[in-house]
Amino acid sequence: MKLTSLGCLLLSAAAASASPLTFSSGPTRVDLIELYTSEGCSSCPPAEAWMGDLLKKPGLWTEFVPVAFHVNYWDHLGWRDRLSSRTYTDREYAYASAWGSGSVYTPCFVRNGLEWKPRWGGAASLRDAAGTLTATLSADGSCRVEFRSAPGAGGHQRPIRAHLALLGFGISSRVTAGENQGQTLGHEFAVLGLAEAAMEDRAGSLVAALGLPAPAVPDSARRAVAVWVSQAMDLEPLQAAGGWIP
Repeated sequence: MKLTSLGCLLLSAAAASASPLTFSSGPTRVDLIELYTSEGCSSCPPAEAWMGDLLKKPGLWTEFVPVAFHVNYWDHLGWRDRLSSRTYTDREYAYASAWGSGSVYTPCFVRNGLEWKPRWGGAASLRDAAGTLTATLSADGSCRVEFRSAPGAGGHQRPIRAHLALLGFGISSRVTAGENQGQTLGHEFAVLGLAEAAMEDRAGSLVAALGLPAPAVPDSARRAVAVWVSQAMDLEPLQAAGGWIP
């Protein structure tokens, strides 16, 4: 049923635009900003509020792409976060290992693969040449991802993987147990599903085909997609792109 609802949304968007939806990064680097968070974490709401404020920033999708991964390691405190996934927890542990640490925490911000403290300030960083990343989303939920590295950006020795996240906005949860008991929490840029695939070299461009994942929860007021590419066994994104699903 989730796939049917998502399919209706995409069919409506395709009918309105009469063509697939296309999201492109442009040639300069777009920051991928990740937040690792949980509804069971009492210190996470301010971080999520900061993330939500990025909706008002003019660089959204063109200079930075935010994604909020809900982890599941606080679910034992008495409240199960319905947005959480072990997959997202594993991703944060992989970052911790890359940083030489065996521990994880929330809220944890990551920008372009590096642990980051936003200090509640701006989002964008210096935008150097990275290459153009383009995602074309069809009405049936299939997505073609293409990456063309910028001249002079250097070759990539490892295989490249494409990542596609479905994001939800305007999600609300009334928490009745755990550290945030009694609060109504709002979520923006929440990852509702994540897909990835290896990219193949085709005439100088790297190409991958993915399917848009089904949403983990149905009650988002609005949805978007985030796309990024990285070298295999390396979490640092080479380029990112994103945009709204009408």
